[in-house]
Amino acid sequence: MEAGQLPKGWLSGVTGRGSPHWSVEMDKSTPSKPKVLKQSGDGDYPWCVKKDVSMADGFVEVKFKPLSGDEDQASGVAWRWKDGDNYYVVRANALEDNVTIYHVIEGSRRQFTNVSEKVAPNQWHTLRADFQGHHFTVTFDGKKVIEVDDSSITGAGAVGVWTKADSVTLFDDFSYGGK
Repeated sequence: MEAGQLPKGWLSGVTGRGSPHWSVEMDKSTPSKPKVLKQSGDGDYPWCVKKDVSMADGFVEVKFKPLSGDEDQASGVAWRWKDGDNYYVVRANALEDNVTIYHVIEGSRRQFTNVSEKVAPNQWHTLRADFQGHHFTVTFDGKKVIEVDDSSITGAGAVGVWTKADSVTLFDDFSYGGK
């Protein structure tokens, strides 16, 4: 991964409007030194997905560090990403201290479960979504926080990371696996 660029094999964009800016950056605080993926632009719902991945069931996990944002400090993982307007996302928000799962259908984001969790800014956290059929389990910092069913989006799709509004976020140790 070359600093200042999008990682090879990744695609970035935004659901809605805005100008997201995803790039590999140097960061000494990262768990797997020395590089991170940083989102520092602005947009309704910026996303960055691994475009060569297509899976219906499995997991997606990332370490993230919310740095700043006046409107939001959101960090998330996406799965079953069909395109910029159709996917699942779970996000942790340092301004609201919660973890929320959504489906995005035809560009409209709809929450279907939310839990209160302390999401400290400027600290590394881990967010994971396990998905099998219509059943989802969300783990935040090693603790299972959400278990829910939803069948709005089926079939295989890409996996990736996600932010909201003016969130400036670092991502590291992105991993995924299919079944």
